[in-house]
Amino acid sequence: MNEIRIGHGYDVHRLAADRPLILGGVTVPYALGLMGHSDADVLVHAIMDAVLGALAEGDIGHLFPDSDPTYTGADSLKLCRQVCALMRSRGYAIGNVDATVIAQRPKLAPYLTAMRENIAGALECDPSQVSVKATTEERLGFTGTEEGMAAHAVCLLTGTCPPGQMQ
Repeated sequence: MNEIRIGHGYDVHRLAADRPLILGGVTVPYALGLMGHSDADVLVHAIMDAVLGALAEGDIGHLFPDSDPTYTGADSLKLCRQVCALMRSRGYAIGNVDATVIAQRPKLAPYLTAMRENIAGALECDPSQVSVKATTEERLGFTGTEEGMAAHAVCLLTGTCPPGQMQ
């Protein structure tokens, strides 16, 4: 029997000096970066949370706790590959991912294709199954005042696991 599962992810990080801005595994030239225990890739974090949510496995803080020094400065795409391995071990594959980065600046359009390709590689799917968009909040809220960035993601997983039974 084919089964589908849907997950939603959300993440937010504060902008800070002396940090690289990494989104979707792409280092985006900008004066500020995102503060976090790992590389603080808010986009990949939201996507991992969406996949983990679809699997009913909690969130990335549960799987990769910030209290564990192993994950200090961790490459989020590498962590995403671990989430993908868990997903595969349960008999699922990506149907599609749709994600939105919320940031007043910098303009992200020139980097979206590379982000899609990086994320698709980490999730072992075709880039046509990954959508990455960027928007502003018209200078409203913490993203609009450039205090931080946020990302939302949803994913559809497809698999052959019987409902209620994980492999």
